[in-house]
Amino acid sequence: MVQFGYTLSGEEHRPNDLVRFARLAEDAGFEFASISDHFHPRIDRQGQSVFVWAVIGGIAQATDRLRLGTGVTCPTIRTHPAIIAHAAATAGAMMPGRFYLGVGSGENLNEHILGDHWPEVDVRHDMLEEAVAIIRQLWQGGSHSHSGRHYTVQNARIYTLPEEPVPIMVAASGPKAAALAGKIGDGFIGTSPKAETLQTFDQAGGRGKPKYGQATVCWAADEASARKTALEIWPNGAIPGELGQELPQPAHFEQAAQLVTEEHIAEGMVCGPDAKKHIAEIQKYIDAGYDHVYIHQIGPDQEGFLNFYQRDVLPAFK
Repeated sequence: MVQFGYTLSGEEHRPNDLVRFARLAEDAGFEFASISDHFHPRIDRQGQSVFVWAVIGGIAQATDRLRLGTGVTCPTIRTHPAIIAHAAATAGAMMPGRFYLGVGSGENLNEHILGDHWPEVDVRHDMLEEAVAIIRQLWQGGSHSHSGRHYTVQNARIYTLPEEPVPIMVAASGPKAAALAGKIGDGFIGTSPKAETLQTFDQAGGRGKPKYGQATVCWAADEASARKTALEIWPNGAIPGELGQELPQPAHFEQAAQLVTEEHIAEGMVCGPDAKKHIAEIQKYIDAGYDHVYIHQIGPDQEGFLNFYQRDVLPAFK
């Protein structure tokens, strides 16, 4: 049975609002949520960039049933994997059985800030594989050291551990990343309904593991205002290719976004109040093989979106 989730966009909303939205999503019938882990928003108009681990603590106290995961954390450059292991273990202890760690190979936008080299994609995948191995090692309890190609850990012990290990979901878009996700992950995270990507994940060891897919939409009272909001706040959603991983500054996203029009936005996401279109978009993810689908609502009217989905969209799948 498919589970439905809600995106907590740390690029768009202040921390206390994200905590409140998580509670509202739980009340609206969403079963899980995904919260972004970025240092920068993609464009200045998005306006925020919360420290995800502080917000997770607030959500842990504000919710009772909602599962929560990072969507996604890069445990390789900006933050050492041992620190991510520590943070995620504490989150898992605060939300027993309700927290998962979503990881990915990152974006230059967030990972360049300490002056580290931004490596090519194959190196980033190698770093992610080693990082996940370190995280799992530290979650075993006891003291551990590691001397690898990319990371060193010396006599590190995480004392505060959850009763059960936190699942690690691995994000991927291309075939190499999907194969790596199948090899090292407890589940898959994707942002497009491409069945072939999920098939690669399955063939690499992911068969039977959960698959999380994010659909981005902009609900509003009318389609015209939804398209306008989406273009203003999330034009990066229509920036093609690998630019999203390679551009280092929000100003560069701003420049690329000048080429994006409302028509481009409307081609790539559902805008407006037509429940049938939202239902059809979700069905694409289900048909591709996702068993967890979560929705990113663009813009300030999160409560209107949550009410709309509770009333007109989620019941279609129950």
